[in-house]
Amino acid sequence: MTQAVAAQHEPSWQTHPQAFSLVCEGILELEKAVPMLQALSERMLQETGTELRNWVDRLTIDAATDELLDSGFAIAEARGHGCYSHPRAQLPTVVLDYGKRMLAIKVESVVDFLEAHRLDSRHQVLGSPGAPIRKVCIHCDSDSEVWIVERHGSVGWEATDVSPVLLERVTRHFERFRLRRRDYDSDLVGFEHARELIHESIQEIGRDQTADLFFAAERTYWQNRNDAGRLQRLRQGRLGLGWANHDHHTYRSSRDCFPDLINTLELLGMECRERFYAGREAGWGAQVMEQPACGVVVFADVDLGAEEIAQDFAHQPMSPRDSLGTVGLWCALHGEAFLQAGLHHLECEFEFDAAREQLKVQGVASMNPFTDLHHLRQAFTVGQRWSVSSHRAIRAVEAGWITTEQAEKFVREGTIGSHLEILQRREGYKGFNPKGISDIITETDPRNSTV
Repeated sequence: MTQAVAAQHEPSWQTHPQAFSLVCEGILELEKAVPMLQALSERMLQETGTELRNWVDRLTIDAATDELLDSGFAIAEARGHGCYSHPRAQLPTVVLDYGKRMLAIKVESVVDFLEAHRLDSRHQVLGSPGAPIRKVCIHCDSDSEVWIVERHGSVGWEATDVSPVLLERVTRHFERFRLRRRDYDSDLVGFEHARELIHESIQEIGRDQTADLFFAAERTYWQNRNDAGRLQRLRQGRLGLGWANHDHHTYRSSRDCFPDLINTLELLGMECRERFYAGREAGWGAQVMEQPACGVVVFADVDLGAEEIAQDFAHQPMSPRDSLGTVGLWCALHGEAFLQAGLHHLECEFEFDAAREQLKVQGVASMNPFTDLHHLRQAFTVGQRWSVSSHRAIRAVEAGWITTEQAEKFVREGTIGSHLEILQRREGYKGFNPKGISDIITETDPRNSTV
């Protein structure tokens, strides 16, 4: 296969071993000081296949300011007093001058966490339901604190209460996102409807909290169509963690709908980060996007030619093509990922070997890793097979995208629709592996006889 290359202006993501080491040492110090935290860490690994560091939102470390800055951290005033973040690494917020050792664990719901661990109402939750930040201290002594924090579009630390009116608006818009209509005669009308819902939510509760609610609804829709995701969500839910370890959400798009997908994601505050092109033979590209306040990352995949990589393919209309690549065919058979089909996969951070082995024991096998590096490991669970409607199959035949024999097979047997992706990062590495991703996309093409 042609050597994978990245688009122009792609960030040159690197490992950051010094910064990673400071964070790991800080976590280990808290584990040693707080037995209940160490016990929770062990349960995370044994029961969910994750590591404590996959869930850390912020922590104190024993380091001088110069050491912190030299390792790549920078002052992050928006995150609170004495806070530092690493703009080039995937690492938690670091806090200096807190007065004692502190670690905060991110979850989807503080109430779910308290209930799962039978921690009663004597642990006061700060921040009312519907607030951008809610948190609760579950351990406090003269030397250490452990917090549980729930975020909805805010990187700060101070929890606030919201009015009953705002709570009603948050609840209503979340329900509207979960129940939004996804099937239309025209996909473009579907995008217009989604943007109307997003506009109305932004006007009432703000862009960042809207984005948080929207992607929570997207995860639920995907999970209801993916058995591996549903099982893993149950495993993480037993510890009250939810999907707070999400790494990125992947949408597959047709060429016709790609500008609409990008436009809608940008409305949610997503910013274009880097573009990937995996070589002439691969036939696809991806725009990576990030919502800074929510910590949500999106991988937007689309069929792409070598001649298109130099242009801003995220915003410029694409010309029609006579043939479809893996991404385009998936959309033709199942619908747009943003609409009917839902996410192609959700990728979360795990301890790679533990997660794969534990899921295997529970009946969920994994495909061979498509990235197996020291700083990045990735593998799909075996794909969830979805039915293919005869209407979509016939349309694909009439367009010349597949043969009659292929159509009959797809309608009879279905094709792979979605996956859970197991990912492990080390040393703060924030990037991806274009060639590895390209290989797995080729392997999951339904025209491949092995799939």
